[in-house]
Amino acid sequence: MGDVKSAYKKLGKGNFYDGMITSTTFLGSLVNRLVWRMNKNENKEYLEKALSPIVEDFCGRLLEVPVGTGILTMPLYKKLKKADIVCLDYSAEMMARAKSRADEMEIENVKFMQGDVGKLPFDNESFDIVLSLNGFHAFPDKDAAYSETHRVLKQGGILCGCFAVVGESKRTDWFLTKPYVKMGYLTPPFETKESLEKRLKSMYSEVRVEIVKSMACFRCVK
Repeated sequence: MGDVKSAYKKLGKGNFYDGMITSTTFLGSLVNRLVWRMNKNENKEYLEKALSPIVEDFCGRLLEVPVGTGILTMPLYKKLKKADIVCLDYSAEMMARAKSRADEMEIENVKFMQGDVGKLPFDNESFDIVLSLNGFHAFPDKDAAYSETHRVLKQGGILCGCFAVVGESKRTDWFLTKPYVKMGYLTPPFETKESLEKRLKSMYSEVRVEIVKSMACFRCVK
């Protein structure tokens, strides 16, 4: 966990992470093409798929873990005025940027908490939606993360989001399993599309997994 925390502490500073995750800067777009073989439209496509289960009139309780810098979700939460939203992240630096973004956008129905996805501080069946964007490929204890996100989700609730899988591109696989692991951004073991579908189907009544390049976008109903 220490390597991951240190890595994301660095990413929480500056604008590199935001530019990369949205493919809106020259360097970010360059990294996406080199590592993920992904252009700006494909970047937009996988994020839209990951967020598509959250409708604009959603008025239930939502947990986002990890929230990161909030670059991807604060614009959405600005529209969800009747929702009760909790954003959790292990990295205080990343979360501080998300909170600052929410303050600037005058979003009043979002609570921020620092915590570990492997030990979520919530009761069973607390949330209607659990959202995880680019999280599971970084979580050190993946079994605990799958178990805990399932535990806090209400019966009939939705788990959705996205993360990187292997087996779709040899070039991307090399970056994910070598430099990215060494730098602390990702942690093994990695899912493939097939292993992810098998795991999720063993836990959820309905499962949909879509792949954009090496990103798996998922929607599961408990």
